[in-house]
Amino acid sequence: MKNILALVIFTILFSCIDNSDLMPYDKDQKGAEINIKGYSKPDIIQMRMNGNPIIINGNNSYTDKIETKINFVLDKNETNELGIYNNQTGNQIAKYNINYNNIDDYKNLYFFNLPDIFLQTYVVKPQVNLGRVGFEFIFPNLGEFSGSSLESVKGVLRKQNGAILAEFNNIGKKDFTEVKIYTFFSATEPVYLELYKPGTTEPYMGSNIIKVKIKQDIGANLIVLQEKMINGTFEVKGEIDVVDYL
Repeated sequence: MKNILALVIFTILFSCIDNSDLMPYDKDQKGAEINIKGYSKPDIIQMRMNGNPIIINGNNSYTDKIETKINFVLDKNETNELGIYNNQTGNQIAKYNINYNNIDDYKNLYFFNLPDIFLQTYVVKPQVNLGRVGFEFIFPNLGEFSGSSLESVKGVLRKQNGAILAEFNNIGKKDFTEVKIYTFFSATEPVYLELYKPGTTEPYMGSNIIKVKIKQDIGANLIVLQEKMINGTFEVKGEIDVVDYL
């Protein structure tokens, strides 16, 4: 009889428990961490998470080298906005919508902010021995004016007389190429980068060779290629050297 009574009491108590209380309270949450490495010059910038300034070393705005780590909790059905702003004008430079499903895409966030250009990449100046020249390239707006669907192009760097100095198999939108190094030969003679479809000798757009005039400086050169429309004519320029800002 005692055993039957105990079983009845246990059954009543169990039936009074809300099933939701048996589930983990944080099943719809996830811990998130974002490692940020950036650079901005000359602009002073501010980063905000959901509108709130991110403090780095006691400062809510920053310039030059910028490094920090953000830790927070993500709810399954919410989106967190990480924004980068020009601190003087208040203009938004970049925005990242971070949620429960895409947080792995933002574990490492790299950027490089220069006048009139924002690169979503981390820049490291390569070591180039004395008397040598090193080149790296990136092409962030590939396809903007040409309409090309390519994600990268092949580059052939030549002297004025046509001699090949270096070849770059994949100049892409997101990251600088590996450095290619050669012996410095002139302080005044420019070099030319010809751009082709990957793995071919066919210009990446049109039928004429796309040739970009580039100033070579002794040491490292980190060149940003840009498609431009100048007086109605499509051109590619390589006038920005990130090394000038480092």
